[in-house]
Amino acid sequence: MMRDLVKLRARPKLNSPVMLAAWPGISNVSLIVATYLLRKLNFKELGKIKAAYFFDPIGVVVKDSVVEAPQFPQSQFYYWKNSGGGSDVILFIGDDQPAAKGYELASCVLDLALRFEVKRIYTCAAALTRIHHTEQPSVWGVATTQQVTEDLRKYNLIQRGNLQISGLNGLLLGVAKERNIEGVCLLGEVPSYATRIQNPMAALAILRVLTTILDFTVDMDELTQMAGETQERMKQVAAEAMGEYIEYFTAPIWEQGEEDDDEEEEED
Repeated sequence: MMRDLVKLRARPKLNSPVMLAAWPGISNVSLIVATYLLRKLNFKELGKIKAAYFFDPIGVVVKDSVVEAPQFPQSQFYYWKNSGGGSDVILFIGDDQPAAKGYELASCVLDLALRFEVKRIYTCAAALTRIHHTEQPSVWGVATTQQVTEDLRKYNLIQRGNLQISGLNGLLLGVAKERNIEGVCLLGEVPSYATRIQNPMAALAILRVLTTILDFTVDMDELTQMAGETQERMKQVAAEAMGEYIEYFTAPIWEQGEEDDDEEEEED
Protein backbone atom coordinates (compact mmCIF):
# COMPACT_ATOMS: atom_id res chain seq x y z
CA MET A 1 0.00 0.00 0.00
CA MET A 2 2.82 2.41 0.87
CA ARG A 3 4.20 1.94 -2.64
CA ASP A 4 0.97 3.41 -4.04
CA LEU A 5 1.46 6.57 -1.98
CA VAL A 6 4.56 7.65 -3.94
CA LYS A 7 4.15 9.18 -7.38
CA LEU A 8 7.40 8.90 -9.35
CA ARG A 9 8.22 11.47 -12.01
CA ALA A 10 11.50 9.83 -13.10
CA ARG A 11 13.23 6.48 -12.89
CA PRO A 12 16.94 7.32 -13.13
CA LYS A 13 19.75 4.79 -12.90
CA LEU A 14 21.68 5.86 -9.81
CA ASN A 15 25.18 4.99 -8.71
CA SER A 16 25.40 3.62 -5.13
CA PRO A 17 22.92 6.25 -3.92
CA VAL A 18 22.55 7.58 -0.40
CA MET A 19 19.55 9.53 0.88
CA LEU A 20 19.35 12.75 2.87
CA ALA A 21 15.91 13.29 4.44
CA ALA A 22 14.79 16.48 6.16
CA TRP A 23 11.75 17.84 8.01
CA PRO A 24 11.27 21.04 10.03
CA GLY A 25 12.76 20.82 13.51
CA ILE A 26 14.46 22.85 16.22
CA SER A 27 16.07 25.96 14.69
CA ASN A 28 15.21 24.47 11.27
CA VAL A 29 18.72 23.05 11.06
CA SER A 30 17.73 20.06 8.93
CA LEU A 31 15.69 22.05 6.40
CA ILE A 32 18.42 24.67 6.01
CA VAL A 33 20.92 21.96 5.06
CA ALA A 34 18.54 20.23 2.64
CA THR A 35 17.14 23.31 0.92
CA TYR A 36 20.63 24.79 0.55
CA LEU A 37 21.84 21.66 -1.24
CA LEU A 38 18.72 21.70 -3.41
CA ARG A 39 19.49 25.26 -4.54
CA LYS A 40 23.22 24.81 -5.04
CA LEU A 41 23.38 21.44 -6.82
CA ASN A 42 21.68 20.28 -9.99
CA PHE A 43 18.95 18.22 -8.30
CA LYS A 44 16.08 17.00 -10.46
CA GLU A 45 12.58 16.01 -9.40
CA LEU A 46 12.20 12.33 -8.61
CA GLY A 47 8.70 12.10 -7.16
CA LYS A 48 6.41 13.04 -4.31
CA ILE A 49 4.36 11.45 -1.56
CA LYS A 50 0.59 11.78 -1.67
CA ALA A 51 0.34 13.96 1.41
CA ALA A 52 -3.44 13.67 1.81
CA TYR A 53 -2.96 10.23 3.36
CA PHE A 54 -0.75 11.60 6.15
CA PHE A 55 -2.14 15.08 6.84
CA ASP A 56 -5.59 16.28 7.90
CA PRO A 57 -6.13 19.94 6.93
CA ILE A 58 -7.91 21.87 9.67
CA GLY A 59 -9.14 24.72 7.50
CA VAL A 60 -9.10 26.31 4.05
CA VAL A 61 -7.84 29.50 2.45
CA VAL A 62 -10.30 32.01 1.03
CA LYS A 63 -9.20 34.39 -1.74
CA ASP A 64 -11.51 37.12 -3.03
CA SER A 65 -14.36 35.49 -1.09
CA VAL A 66 -13.84 32.19 -2.92
CA VAL A 67 -12.90 29.08 -0.97
CA GLU A 68 -9.85 27.24 -2.32
CA ALA A 69 -9.27 23.50 -2.24
CA PRO A 70 -7.51 22.11 0.86
CA GLN A 71 -3.74 22.52 0.78
CA PHE A 72 -1.35 19.84 2.02
CA PRO A 73 2.34 20.10 3.00
CA GLN A 74 4.63 18.99 0.20
CA SER A 75 6.75 15.85 0.61
CA GLN A 76 9.12 15.77 -2.35
CA PHE A 77 11.97 13.56 -3.58
CA TYR A 78 14.83 14.82 -5.74
CA TYR A 79 17.95 13.19 -7.14
CA TRP A 80 21.46 14.39 -8.02
CA LYS A 81 23.97 12.47 -10.11
CA ASN A 82 27.49 12.93 -8.74
CA SER A 83 29.74 13.63 -11.72
CA GLY A 84 32.76 13.18 -9.47
CA GLY A 85 32.21 9.43 -9.38
CA GLY A 86 31.01 9.23 -5.78
CA SER A 87 27.58 8.23 -4.56
CA ASP A 88 24.55 9.85 -6.15
CA VAL A 89 22.15 11.50 -3.71
CA ILE A 90 18.40 11.23 -3.23
CA LEU A 91 17.05 14.23 -1.32
CA PHE A 92 13.74 14.12 0.52
CA ILE A 93 12.22 17.33 1.89
CA GLY A 94 9.03 17.37 3.92
CA ASP A 95 7.42 20.77 4.51
CA ASP A 96 5.83 19.61 7.77
CA GLN A 97 5.60 16.68 10.16
CA PRO A 98 2.19 14.98 10.50
CA ALA A 99 0.40 15.03 13.83
CA ALA A 100 -0.05 11.27 13.47
CA LYS A 101 1.12 8.58 11.05
CA GLY A 102 4.76 9.62 11.47
CA TYR A 103 5.83 5.98 11.55
CA GLU A 104 3.93 5.29 8.33
CA LEU A 105 5.46 8.34 6.63
CA ALA A 106 8.95 7.19 7.62
CA SER A 107 8.18 3.75 6.17
CA CYS A 108 6.95 5.36 2.94
CA VAL A 109 10.20 7.33 2.56
CA LEU A 110 12.23 4.16 3.15
CA ASP A 111 10.16 2.23 0.60
CA LEU A 112 11.43 4.57 -2.09
CA ALA A 113 14.96 4.35 -0.69
CA LEU A 114 14.89 0.57 -1.03
CA ARG A 115 13.40 0.81 -4.52
CA PHE A 116 16.55 2.68 -5.62
CA GLU A 117 18.85 0.48 -3.52
CA VAL A 118 19.97 3.27 -1.20
CA LYS A 119 22.85 2.09 0.98
CA ARG A 120 22.63 4.65 3.77
CA ILE A 121 20.16 7.22 5.12
CA TYR A 122 21.30 10.59 6.51
CA THR A 123 19.30 13.01 8.63
CA CYS A 124 20.22 16.22 10.47
CA ALA A 125 19.03 17.74 13.72
CA ALA A 126 19.85 20.28 16.43
CA ALA A 127 21.80 19.37 19.55
CA LEU A 128 20.74 21.69 22.38
CA THR A 129 23.75 22.70 24.46
CA ARG A 130 25.06 25.53 26.63
CA ILE A 131 27.07 26.84 23.68
CA HIS A 132 27.03 30.62 23.26
CA HIS A 133 25.83 31.99 19.94
CA THR A 134 29.28 33.54 19.30
CA GLU A 135 31.00 30.15 19.52
CA GLN A 136 31.63 27.80 16.60
CA PRO A 137 29.17 24.89 16.90
CA SER A 138 30.49 21.34 16.91
CA VAL A 139 28.74 18.41 15.22
CA TRP A 140 27.59 15.27 16.98
CA GLY A 141 27.20 11.97 15.20
CA VAL A 142 25.02 8.94 15.90
CA ALA A 143 24.36 5.87 13.77
CA THR A 144 22.14 2.81 13.59
CA THR A 145 24.99 0.32 14.11
CA GLN A 146 28.14 0.22 16.19
CA GLN A 147 30.25 -0.29 13.08
CA VAL A 148 28.98 2.88 11.41
CA THR A 149 29.44 4.73 14.72
CA GLU A 150 33.09 3.67 14.70
CA ASP A 151 33.44 4.80 11.07
CA LEU A 152 32.22 8.27 12.06
CA ARG A 153 35.16 8.76 14.45
CA LYS A 154 37.46 9.66 11.55
CA TYR A 155 35.43 12.84 11.00
CA ASN A 156 36.06 14.16 14.55
CA LEU A 157 32.39 14.07 15.46
CA ILE A 158 31.34 14.32 19.09
CA GLN A 159 29.67 11.16 20.36
CA ARG A 160 27.61 11.90 23.48
CA GLY A 161 26.41 8.37 24.13
CA ASN A 162 22.83 8.71 25.35
CA LEU A 163 20.41 11.24 23.88
CA GLN A 164 17.01 11.55 22.23
CA ILE A 165 16.28 12.87 18.72
CA SER A 166 12.71 14.07 18.49
CA GLY A 167 10.47 14.07 15.44
CA LEU A 168 10.89 12.40 12.08
CA ASN A 169 14.51 13.52 11.74
CA GLY A 170 15.16 10.95 14.47
CA LEU A 171 12.31 8.47 13.96
CA LEU A 172 13.33 7.79 10.36
CA LEU A 173 16.60 6.28 11.58
CA GLY A 174 14.77 4.07 14.06
CA VAL A 175 12.58 2.69 11.29
CA ALA A 176 15.67 2.30 9.09
CA LYS A 177 17.29 0.21 11.81
CA GLU A 178 14.20 -2.02 11.91
CA ARG A 179 14.62 -2.58 8.18
CA ASN A 180 18.40 -3.15 8.34
CA ILE A 181 19.25 0.06 6.49
CA GLU A 182 22.30 1.96 7.69
CA GLY A 183 21.50 5.38 9.05
CA VAL A 184 23.41 8.41 10.35
CA CYS A 185 22.20 11.56 12.08
CA LEU A 186 24.43 14.64 12.20
CA LEU A 187 23.47 17.07 14.96
CA GLY A 188 24.70 20.66 15.00
CA GLU A 189 25.06 22.40 18.36
CA VAL A 190 22.44 25.09 19.01
CA PRO A 191 22.20 27.39 22.06
CA SER A 192 19.41 26.16 24.32
CA TYR A 193 18.15 29.76 24.66
CA ALA A 194 17.78 30.26 20.89
CA THR A 195 15.70 27.28 19.76
CA ARG A 196 13.09 29.42 17.99
CA ILE A 197 15.64 31.19 15.82
CA GLN A 198 16.80 29.62 12.55
CA ASN A 199 20.41 28.56 12.97
CA PRO A 200 22.49 28.54 9.76
CA MET A 201 25.66 28.29 11.90
CA ALA A 202 24.75 24.76 12.97
CA ALA A 203 23.61 23.93 9.41
CA LEU A 204 26.94 25.13 8.02
CA ALA A 205 28.89 22.98 10.47
CA ILE A 206 26.80 19.94 9.48
CA LEU A 207 27.15 20.62 5.76
CA ARG A 208 30.93 20.75 6.03
CA VAL A 209 30.94 17.32 7.66
CA LEU A 210 28.34 15.85 5.30
CA THR A 211 30.18 16.92 2.14
CA THR A 212 33.37 15.44 3.57
CA ILE A 213 31.70 12.11 4.31
CA LEU A 214 30.05 11.94 0.87
CA ASP A 215 33.12 13.33 -0.90
CA PHE A 216 31.63 16.14 -2.95
CA THR A 217 31.94 19.91 -2.88
CA VAL A 218 29.36 22.69 -2.78
CA ASP A 219 29.76 26.46 -2.68
CA MET A 220 29.14 27.45 0.94
CA ASP A 221 29.74 31.20 0.60
CA GLU A 222 26.05 32.12 0.81
CA LEU A 223 25.45 29.94 3.86
CA THR A 224 28.58 31.34 5.51
CA GLN A 225 27.22 34.85 4.97
CA MET A 226 23.83 33.85 6.37
CA ALA A 227 25.56 32.41 9.44
CA GLY A 228 27.48 35.64 10.04
CA GLU A 229 24.36 37.78 9.67
CA THR A 230 22.41 35.55 12.06
CA GLN A 231 25.18 35.80 14.66
CA GLU A 232 25.02 39.59 14.43
CA ARG A 233 21.22 39.54 14.88
CA MET A 234 21.59 37.26 17.90
CA LYS A 235 24.11 39.67 19.41
CA GLN A 236 21.66 42.56 18.96
CA VAL A 237 18.76 40.61 20.45
CA ALA A 238 20.91 39.54 23.40
CA ALA A 239 22.10 43.12 23.99
CA GLU A 240 18.53 44.49 23.82
CA ALA A 241 17.28 41.79 26.18
CA MET A 242 20.05 42.53 28.66
CA GLY A 243 19.36 46.26 28.43
CA GLU A 244 15.66 45.74 29.16
CA TYR A 245 16.53 43.42 32.04
CA ILE A 246 18.84 45.99 33.63
CA GLU A 247 16.37 48.83 33.04
CA TYR A 248 13.51 46.85 34.57
CA PHE A 249 15.30 45.80 37.72
CA THR A 250 17.29 48.97 38.42
CA ALA A 251 16.34 52.62 38.86
CA PRO A 252 18.46 55.71 39.57
CA ILE A 253 18.78 56.60 43.27
CA TRP A 254 17.10 59.96 42.77
CA GLU A 255 14.05 58.33 41.16
CA GLN A 256 13.82 55.86 43.99
CA GLY A 257 13.87 58.79 46.44
CA GLU A 258 11.09 60.57 44.55
CA GLU A 259 8.96 57.44 44.68
CA ASP A 260 9.49 57.23 48.46
CA ASP A 261 8.49 60.91 48.88
CA ASP A 262 5.34 60.37 46.83
CA GLU A 263 4.38 57.42 48.99
CA GLU A 264 4.92 59.47 52.17
CA GLU A 265 2.77 62.33 50.83
CA GLU A 266 -0.03 59.95 49.97
CA GLU A 267 0.07 58.46 53.45
CA ASP A 268 -0.28 61.93 54.98
